[in-house]
Amino acid sequence: MQAINNAFPQSATALKPKTGNQGPSRKRRFPLGSMLKNKEIQTAAGSGILMLTAWGVSHWSEWLSIVLYVLSYTLGGWTKAREGMETLVKERDLDVNLLMIAASLGAAAIGYWNEGAMLIFIFALSGALESYTNERSSKDISELMALKPETALRLNGTHMEKVNIEELVPGDLLIVKPGELIPADGCVTRGYSAVNQASITGESVPVDKTAGDEVYAGTLNGEGVLYVEVTKNTEETLFAKMIRLVEEAQTVVPDSQRFIKRFESMYARIVVVVTLLLIAGAPLLLGWGWEQAFYKAMVFLVVASPCALVSSIMPAVLSTISNRARKGILFKGGAHVENMALASVVAFDKTGTLTVGSPLITDWVTAEGIDADEMLSAVAAIEGFSMHPLARAVVSKAAERGLVLPEASNVQSLTGWGMEGEVDGVRWKIGRTDILDREETAAQWRELRNQFEKEGKTVSVILQEGQVAGLLAMRDELRPQAPEAVQRLRSMGIKVVMLTGDRRETASVIAAKAGVDQVYAGLTPEDKVNHVRDLRERYGHVVMIGDGVNDAPALGAATVGLGMGMNGSGAALEVADVVLMNDSIEEIAPTIALARRTQRIIKQNMIFAITVILLLIAGNFLENIALPLGVVGHEGSTLLVILNGLRLLRS
Repeated sequence: MQAINNAFPQSATALKPKTGNQGPSRKRRFPLGSMLKNKEIQTAAGSGILMLTAWGVSHWSEWLSIVLYVLSYTLGGWTKAREGMETLVKERDLDVNLLMIAASLGAAAIGYWNEGAMLIFIFALSGALESYTNERSSKDISELMALKPETALRLNGTHMEKVNIEELVPGDLLIVKPGELIPADGCVTRGYSAVNQASITGESVPVDKTAGDEVYAGTLNGEGVLYVEVTKNTEETLFAKMIRLVEEAQTVVPDSQRFIKRFESMYARIVVVVTLLLIAGAPLLLGWGWEQAFYKAMVFLVVASPCALVSSIMPAVLSTISNRARKGILFKGGAHVENMALASVVAFDKTGTLTVGSPLITDWVTAEGIDADEMLSAVAAIEGFSMHPLARAVVSKAAERGLVLPEASNVQSLTGWGMEGEVDGVRWKIGRTDILDREETAAQWRELRNQFEKEGKTVSVILQEGQVAGLLAMRDELRPQAPEAVQRLRSMGIKVVMLTGDRRETASVIAAKAGVDQVYAGLTPEDKVNHVRDLRERYGHVVMIGDGVNDAPALGAATVGLGMGMNGSGAALEVADVVLMNDSIEEIAPTIALARRTQRIIKQNMIFAITVILLLIAGNFLENIALPLGVVGHEGSTLLVILNGLRLLRS
C-alpha cells in the first residue's frame, strides 16, 4: 500500500493590492446635518422661531404676538393633535398627544401664551427626534432596496444584449462595467476589480474580485470590467433574501414597550380625571380660587404626562437596530434586541456556522498499483452527478489539478452509502467506510481510517471492481474568526455549546479548536430542539446560530434564532429572528454587548423619567412651581431620554 499524505496541497491565494482606506477607522459622529434635513425637526424649529418672535414683539404689540403664538401652536401642534384625535375617534382611547395639546391650550386660556407655545415646541421637537430615530433605524435597509438592479448586460455569443434581471438563469455570462451594480449572484470568470459590498455584508472596505471569486447582486463594481457567470436565479440571490426579510413585519416591539403602551392609556385617563377634579373640586374642598385651581391643574397636566416614560424605550431600541444594520446584522423586530440582551447561552451549529461549510480534501491514500490521478478523475466523473458537499470537494480537487474527466456511465446513487458508476468499463464506487469493518483483510485500511477520524476528518473509501483502491480524507475547516468569536462570548460570562449532527470525533476536534464549552454530536433536528429546550431550562435564555434546513426547528425553539444570511437555507432565514447577512459570527458578541447596553440605557431612561415626574408633581402641590418650570422640566426630561437613546447610533 502506498500512502500519499497531503498529496494535493491547497492552492495559495495570490497577493493582491489592497484598495480603500487602510488608515484607522473614524468614529461615526452624531449626524447633526441629516437631523436638520428632517421635515418634522424643521417644523418644530419653525414653531420655536415663531414662539421667540411672538415673545419679542409682545412688549409693543399684544395682538401681533397672539397671532404669532397661534401660528406657533398650529405649526408645532397640528400633527400631534391629529394623531391624538385619530386615537380618540378610531380606538376610543386617550394618548399623550391629546394631554399635551390640552395642557398647552389650557395655558393659553389663562394668559400663559408663551409657556403653552414652549410646551408645543419642545413636545414637537421630542416627537421629531423620535421619528428621526425610527427613520435612521431603517435607513440602511431602505437604501439597500433602492439598489435593486433592474437590467443586466448579457453576453450572447459575440453580441451583448440588455435584459431584465428576471430573464437571467444560471449559466448566463454577464458583463459588469465599472461603476455598475452587479445584477445577479455569480462567479467571476474573467477580469479584476474591487467591489463595494457594504450594502450586503456591511464591509467598509471594497473587496478585490478576480476569476473564481463570488459576487452578489446589488453590490457596486469598482474600476474594472468583470465577466460574471450567473449561479443563482433572481429570486434565490442573497439580495432577494434580504429584500424578503425587509418586507417582513418590523413591528415586533419589546415586551417593555407593549407594557408602556398599555400603561400610557390607563395613565392618561387618570391624569385627565385628576385634572378635572382639581379644576372642579379644589375651589369647593380647599377654598382655592378658580384661577388658582385651573393654573395648578394645568401645571399638573403638563408635569404628570408620561412623555419621557413613553420615549424611554423605542428610540434606544431603534438606534440599536440601525447600528447593527450598518454591520450587516438585520433584526426582524425590537423585541429581539431585548431578548438578545438576556442571553446566557450561545449554541452554534457546526457545519457552515463555526466551519466554512465547504469540505476540502486533506489526505489521499492509494493501494499499490493504483494511479492517484486516474482514480481521482474516475471518481470525480461519477461524483459530478451528485450535489453532496463531499462530492463537490472531489470534483473541485480534480479541477484544481487540471484533470480532464472521462465519461461515466451507469451512474447511480447507493442510498445511505455513496455513489457508483463505470469509467472505461471499470466499476468504481465511493462511499462510507463501514464496509471496511466487514473486510477481514482490511486491517491496515481500518487503522488509517481511524487515524483520520481522530483528526476530525471525514473519510470515504474508494472501490475498484469491489476491491479497496484508496481512501479520501476531507475536512470542513474552522472559520478563521471562530476562536476569537467564541472567546469573546465566554469573556462576557456566556456559555458556548455546539449542536451538530456530525460524528463526535469530528465535532470534538472542531470544538477544541474553537474553544466551545460543551459539544452535543450526532443529533437529529429533533434532538437539537430538545437540547435547546433543555439549555433554556438549565441556564435561561439561549441564542442559537445555524444555517441549514435541519437547524430551523432549533432556531425557532431558541430565545433568539440567528440565521447565516449568505449561504443559509430559506427555512433557516424564515425562522430566524436575526440574520447575519455577511455570516460574521465575530459580530455576535458585540451585538449582545450592544443589546445589554441598550437595556441599561432603557432602565436609566425609565428611572430618570419617573423620578422627574414625581418630583415635578410634588413640587406643584408643595412648592407651587411655575408653569414655565414645569414645561421645561417635563419636556427637557423627554428630550434627554431620547438623546440618551440616540447615543446607540454610534458604532
